[in-house]
Amino acid sequence: MARTVELVNKTRDAGADDVLEQVHALMHLVRARQFRTLRDAGQELTHMEARVLGFFGRHPGATLSELVAHSGRDKGQLAKLVGGLRERGLLEARVDEADRRNQRLHPTDAGLEMHQALRRQARGLSAVAVKGFTEADKAQLQALLARVRANLEEP
Repeated sequence: MARTVELVNKTRDAGADDVLEQVHALMHLVRARQFRTLRDAGQELTHMEARVLGFFGRHPGATLSELVAHSGRDKGQLAKLVGGLRERGLLEARVDEADRRNQRLHPTDAGLEMHQALRRQARGLSAVAVKGFTEADKAQLQALLARVRANLEEP
């Protein structure tokens, strides 16, 4: 299936002037490679599951409400994803000592291992993506992407 995604993105003409379409196509390639690596290692994880796991990997002890506020996603959808990650032993809930009504979510050892594997894979893909770039090229690309983001964040 990953091969199909890559073929679709390779044959699709994004147009040199359509920056967002090119970014979208690049992210499809990155995700396809990331998740192919996980599947090859016997780990099945969807894009949204990886994002949820990544959030709690970066913010251990956060709550579901904090994830909702951070992501802007539907609380029910996120609760289902969290529940699935808990069932698979990748996240665990601990009662908040300050407010026993809240549960703080933490990655388990297996969850941390998967989160770290995803981060290593992302760093490796980043290195492949800028192969042959000079340091000045990389700095210029980062600056241009920062400008694109700032333009999109303007009201």
